[in-house]
Amino acid sequence: MQMNLPTPGRALAIAAHPDDVEFGCGATLAKWAAAGCVAHLLVCTDGSKGSWDPDEDVARLVATRQDEQRAAARALGATGEVVFLGWPDGELESGVRQRWEVAYWIRALRPDVVLGHDPWKRYRLHPDHRHAGFLAVDGIVAARDPHFFPEQQLAHHRPSALLLWEADEPDHVEDVTGHVDAKVAALLEHRSQFRSTHQIDDPDAEDQVQRFHRRISERLAEIGRAVGVAAGEAFKRIDRL
Repeated sequence: MQMNLPTPGRALAIAAHPDDVEFGCGATLAKWAAAGCVAHLLVCTDGSKGSWDPDEDVARLVATRQDEQRAAARALGATGEVVFLGWPDGELESGVRQRWEVAYWIRALRPDVVLGHDPWKRYRLHPDHRHAGFLAVDGIVAARDPHFFPEQQLAHHRPSALLLWEADEPDHVEDVTGHVDAKVAALLEHRSQFRSTHQIDDPDAEDQVQRFHRRISERLAEIGRAVGVAAGEAFKRIDRL
């Protein structure tokens, strides 16, 4: 098991939906940001299906989720761009047009490290996570080679590492001791997701909020114990990009 990349100067986390970054690598971004990394977030979908209420005002939900994502980035200490590609929630594809957009932002933001969903995770139900993972991988390939999308008129860019969260076979852990609270604080900015993803029925019920905090903390502690630290986030690491 590998441990702890050097703090990158720039990092880009690519996610399917608002709040996926925080679940997947929030504490890692908070750690790097505290050490001076410029952390950028790219969200592929508009989050428009992120409600269990059939009468939800979808346009308002999209705007709310963007505001929540920006607030979550601030809670992590991320000072970079928060980019929304705006593809319809639940309908994301990993096609050439989407790859063009992801490659554009990799070239524009020039991250040293890219983070994203592992697209090869077994038995994954949500197609957006799968497609967002492939877009991170395929976007790196396109961004690194100058003959992909020359009309972008941006210099090609090759990141030094790719970290994939949700991996079935992780081989890298970031020690995030001291940054769990930042991860939880960022997740709690996504108030529209309390009932569904966070399992918080009453946002004013302190016991439910604390239960969510414990759930996140215990998971990171479990990962950390395997490598001898108090808290960790696990990834599949790919260096040969």
